[in-house]
Amino acid sequence: MKNLPVIDMTRVVMFFFVRITRYNSAMSDQKIPTVAIIGRTNVGKSTLFNRLLEKPKALVSDIAGTTRDRNEGECLWRGRIFRLVDTGGLDVTEQDEIERNTVKQAKLAIKQAQLILFVVDAKTGPLPQERNLSMSLKKSGCPVIVVANKAEKPAERHAVMGESWPLSGLPAPIAVSATRGSGIGDLLELIFEALEKAGTPPVTSEKIQATRVAVIGKPNVGKSTLLNALIGEERFITSPIAHTTREPNDILVRVNDRNYIFIDTAGMRKNTKVKKAGGLEAEAVKRNEVVVRNADVTLLVIDASEPIGVQEKTLAGFLKDSKSGVIVVANKWDLIEDKTTTTMNRYREYIAASIPFLQMAPVIFVSALTKQRVRNIYEMINRVDHNRHQWLDEKALAAFIREATIHHTPKKGFGPQIPKILGIKQTSIAPLEFDLIIKAKRTDALNVSYIRYLNNRLFETFKLDGNPIRLNIRIARSVSA
Repeated sequence: MKNLPVIDMTRVVMFFFVRITRYNSAMSDQKIPTVAIIGRTNVGKSTLFNRLLEKPKALVSDIAGTTRDRNEGECLWRGRIFRLVDTGGLDVTEQDEIERNTVKQAKLAIKQAQLILFVVDAKTGPLPQERNLSMSLKKSGCPVIVVANKAEKPAERHAVMGESWPLSGLPAPIAVSATRGSGIGDLLELIFEALEKAGTPPVTSEKIQATRVAVIGKPNVGKSTLLNALIGEERFITSPIAHTTREPNDILVRVNDRNYIFIDTAGMRKNTKVKKAGGLEAEAVKRNEVVVRNADVTLLVIDASEPIGVQEKTLAGFLKDSKSGVIVVANKWDLIEDKTTTTMNRYREYIAASIPFLQMAPVIFVSALTKQRVRNIYEMINRVDHNRHQWLDEKALAAFIREATIHHTPKKGFGPQIPKILGIKQTSIAPLEFDLIIKAKRTDALNVSYIRYLNNRLFETFKLDGNPIRLNIRIARSVSA
């Protein structure tokens, strides 16, 4: 067996605790305390992360380096919340760009943490490089809890407390089994005590009311670069290698007194390629679908320098059923040559012709690389999110349906007669849904093209940018009886 390179984790950690200032103080003004999980690969950091959150948010596998970006989530305990950050293993060799960025993301997470969970393997005990790391952690002044994971058996839990566990002045380790859940309650109590002692106690849930924004697109359209530009730091790993992002990763930021949770997702390839690849990629795509269903607004990132293809159309079809607000982000606009005053309008028309569903979605033209117009995305998110929470006035809706039917009379679908439209009623917000009341004997008595006409006119009349509208056909009770 070839000798593996020795990782000097002391040198790795010395950079952790250099103070940094984020470019936007409004973003960094977070009152929710952050707890970072660190350690070498395969000590069970992501399993512990999932156990503490009580949901399988992070991908877990035996493949070293599965976690690359920081993965964040809010942990609820005693009715209060703290932010938990999962990081990649610190013992990677940094031989390629992805491994170097993995360590970089871990460093950034620790710099911003108020408490560190230093995870080691209870079965093997601390390795020499972990002992070196403990010295650096002690010097940092940041509170540390040593977590001895994989202690499934009583004998392993007792061994944790033995003399074979000195870690250069750090507190005695707490034995847990992230897989079985043993010791997790005790660990949460220790986390609470440490945060309160540090003057950064967990907060109530009102502190994190936020707009959830998912970012999707095919591989290498610049999603992670766009997010880094939006939040003002290199928070997400970027690389020309496809599928650098393996799982949805989110971060909470604050801009102009408003919270946003941005979720970066794995690039979604064609279904046939995903099925063929299987494994982690297929699992990541499934998680992407859950993320979009739960998002308030989704940014569909496309490469403006390339033609719209099957993948974009597939993603748009998925968005149509997701109930999320939608914004199209045409990235790499700096690569478009010979632009004129009409270039943007012609590109909007091209999107609408290629993917009719996206006619309702506003389009913003940006360069994530140069940060051109990136900050304008926040204003657009606010507008789309506001629109999806609108309750329309009943009188305004009644006037709308009168004018719409006068301008374009109903068309017959299935059945012997043209149905009569009696009214329209809004039934929900976020997503926007309406009941169209008709006089007929069957719900498909109205022509599909006419329903599409009403849908488009409803969208245009009330300026509901970015929000798909669901128009449900309901038969008047007197008729259906």
